[in-house]
Amino acid sequence: MPIIVNLDVMMAKRKMSLNELSEKVDITLSNLSILKTGKAKAIRFSTLEALCKALDSQPSDILEYREE
Repeated sequence: MPIIVNLDVMMAKRKMSLNELSEKVDITLSNLSILKTGKAKAIRFSTLEALCKALDSQPSDILEYREE
């Protein structure tokens, strides 16, 4: 899939654990892990907004498009 999820990069930059982000965004650890590993088929705008707020970032910091 040409959409790359850079959630782990942003978490490392913010020195935030998966548990901490899960609590801030109010998403289960399993769903956050699915998103982080790029296995998610979709993401809600409300979830993306919450991630951006928690990580003090822009959507383009988290999601990236690369041609295969």
